[in-house]
Amino acid sequence: MKKTIIIMCIILLMSCLSKVKSEELKIPDEAIRLRVLANSNTTYDQAIKMKVSAKLQKELFSLLKETKGIEEARKIIQKNIDTLSKTTEQVLKEENYDKGYKITFGQNYFPEKKYKGVVYDEGYYESLLITLGEGKGNNWWCVLFPPLCLMEAEETETDKVEYKFFIEELINKYL
Repeated sequence: MKKTIIIMCIILLMSCLSKVKSEELKIPDEAIRLRVLANSNTTYDQAIKMKVSAKLQKELFSLLKETKGIEEARKIIQKNIDTLSKTTEQVLKEENYDKGYKITFGQNYFPEKKYKGVVYDEGYYESLLITLGEGKGNNWWCVLFPPLCLMEAEETETDKVEYKFFIEELINKYL
C-alpha cells in the first residue's frame, strides 16, 4: 500500500512538473539574447562559432551575474562592447580565423526556431549579435537576460554535466 501511494504521488508530481517545465521554456518579453552567426555550415566554421559562443558566455556570465534588471543589463552590455569584441577577436586569432566578424547590440533578426517542442517565432529581438565572416551559416543563440544560458556557462568547466532529478531519487530510494 505504501508503495502504491508513493507511486501515485510521484505520477502526480511528474504531471505538475511537466507543466511547469513547458512554461519555463518561454522567453520573457523583456529579454536580451546572445546570437552567434557562423560564416557558413562547414565543420570548421561551425566549430569556430561554438568556440566564440562558449568564450562569450563565460565573459558575459561574470559581467551580468549580479544584474538586477534589464536596464542594468543593457548598460553593462553597452559599456563592455569593446571588451566583448576583443574577446571575440582573441578567439578568432587563436584559431587562425581570418574571415572577420561584426558585433552589434540592438534589435536583430532571428529566424523561427523549434527547440524541445517549443516554437520560437521569427522576428526582431533585442540582442547582442556576433556575425562571423559572411554570416551565412547556422546560428547559435540563448537568452542573456534573464540569464537562461549563462547559468549553464558557469557549469561548463568540463564537458561532462550530471543531472539529478528529485523524482528519480525518490523512486530509487523507495522502490
